[in-house]
Amino acid sequence: MTTRIARRAILPLLAGLALPACAALRPGGLTDGARDVAYGPHARQRMDIYVPSGGGSAPKPVVFFIYGGSWANGAKETYSFVGDALSARGFVTVIADYRLVPEVRFPVFIEDGALALRFVRDNIGRFGGSPGDIHLMGHSAGAYNAMMLTLDKRYLAAVGMRAGDIRSAVGLSGPYDFLPFDIDVTKEAFGNAHPVRTQPVRFARGDAPPIFLATGSADTTVLPRNSERLARALRKAGARSVSLKIYPGLGHAGTATALSRILQWQAPILDDVVAFLRISAT
Repeated sequence: MTTRIARRAILPLLAGLALPACAALRPGGLTDGARDVAYGPHARQRMDIYVPSGGGSAPKPVVFFIYGGSWANGAKETYSFVGDALSARGFVTVIADYRLVPEVRFPVFIEDGALALRFVRDNIGRFGGSPGDIHLMGHSAGAYNAMMLTLDKRYLAAVGMRAGDIRSAVGLSGPYDFLPFDIDVTKEAFGNAHPVRTQPVRFARGDAPPIFLATGSADTTVLPRNSERLARALRKAGARSVSLKIYPGLGHAGTATALSRILQWQAPILDDVVAFLRISAT
């Protein structure tokens, strides 16, 4: 297991005291955006949209953030600190719920992401976002979803989108190369699937958009080797822009909590992500 996902599995993100502290910091929340916007008929097919205050009338780049939680936990409201952090830096930010295990299994949670992205592309202009400047970002299981949407062209094609509709992608502490399915988390989410078709590393391609992979050296939940192997596979395939950064001493949740206002001292992840996104934005 040292080369895959550790036996503690992908913990529900930001457990304990850190998460309430982050969530409590919302300065304005969705004052300039929208809550519970439906992108499909299911109760969990809803999204929150965070819009930067001021900044003129020009369309702004869009970040679609996908949270983690073992594909079995999570709620968009919990990650309001991500929406606040990115919108404060000038990005229209979307955080969408998606259907979870055990109600669904692979690939439904990815398909929900594709459906939400189609809605964003078609409607984000109403919120000041540029439909031609959409970037994916995820943490943990959400980083897995983001990389599958970015690299496996089938999911976007199924909703009438092109792979090129994604300008760049950011993966924080994601599992990208974790065969075999030998822990409960992966058995429950992927046990029905052909293993090879579930691994982001298998879809590395030379025409991938710019990708930034970040992880912590002290992550024992999703080992850093996942990010290292995906970066290596992308470079081998000829991808034009692949960045890998391993933050010393940072654990699994830290790559997300460091986005919050009170915990940015943990690591310069927000600054690094924003710099990457600005370079990648049109």
